[in-house]
Amino acid sequence: MSVNDEAVGQQTAATYDSAFLKACRREPVPHTPVWFMRQAGRSLPEYRKVRAGTAMLESCMMPELVTEITLQPVRRHGVDAAIYFSDIVVPLKAIGIDLDIKPGVGPVVEQPIRSRADLAQLRDLTPEDVPYVTEAIGMLTRELGETPLIGFAGAPFTLASYLVEGGPSRNHEHTKAMMYGDPQLWADLVDRLAEITGAFLKVQIEAGAGAVQLFDSWVGALAPADYRRSVMPASRKVFDAVSGYGVPRIHFGVGTGELLGLLGEAGADVVGVDWRVPLDEAARRVGPGKALQGNIDPAVLFASREAVEAKADDVLTAAAGLDGHIFNLGHGVLPTTDPDALTRLVEYVHTRTAS
Repeated sequence: MSVNDEAVGQQTAATYDSAFLKACRREPVPHTPVWFMRQAGRSLPEYRKVRAGTAMLESCMMPELVTEITLQPVRRHGVDAAIYFSDIVVPLKAIGIDLDIKPGVGPVVEQPIRSRADLAQLRDLTPEDVPYVTEAIGMLTRELGETPLIGFAGAPFTLASYLVEGGPSRNHEHTKAMMYGDPQLWADLVDRLAEITGAFLKVQIEAGAGAVQLFDSWVGALAPADYRRSVMPASRKVFDAVSGYGVPRIHFGVGTGELLGLLGEAGADVVGVDWRVPLDEAARRVGPGKALQGNIDPAVLFASREAVEAKADDVLTAAAGLDGHIFNLGHGVLPTTDPDALTRLVEYVHTRTAS
């Protein structure tokens, strides 16, 4: 057994019977598992304290800091899974793309990819490019014990959008111009990003991540036909790259009500659902054989405790007939969310669903 095999085996053995992984496999659970996208981050005062004075990308490359930040919501909220603290542009930075995460703006790329010659910026990613990921996940799996760790990466479409636009975009005009106007260049771009993303997820799994989530934050900007033709092949390539490890693969996008079936078809075992589509309707759109994750509106957490619990009841009622359900928000925790509201919500879902 290699060191990597041993890491995967140890993590699987420790966490295999966790409620989270059971739900991913659509097996009976002792309670509905709960975790939150962006559970580690700005909503926690302890996060703001340890990250003070450290730039975002720099913090993602410091294993001890990554470990501490990833563990913070597990300690505070009692969630059923941790998610590796990083950013979707980390693998791009690791292969030499000149980019930075600017406060209040997001990732900004110095030289956007607009031509075939620009593709030369995208070389293959190797484990040697991201040694801090392997180190941090090794530290985390030792600390987490029976709590699974979710690895994650940005999906090819969303990464391509950042690279083509040069930063966040409201209308994705340069992205769509390439996708429609030079479909071969677009296909080559997202295929290369699929290779990089698959390699990045492999590093996380081999270090001990027990599940992975692919975030396609911007893909809701596309019509289903465009997604099937221009995006799904690359997303499928990412999922295929890690299929042999046997870890659950989660796929999430924002504003993807019309794409839910396609997100599952791309190769996910679990489809994340935002708050715009009830889970029972999402199950109809996705079809059998997939677990669902979601999907309370993050803004609900600013309401009274009674209102939050009522909305949680709505989600749990809609999920009652599902083979597998992981309770989550329909998007990430908002920065000014009261952390105690999250802690109470975890406790409420656990108590409400205990078998």
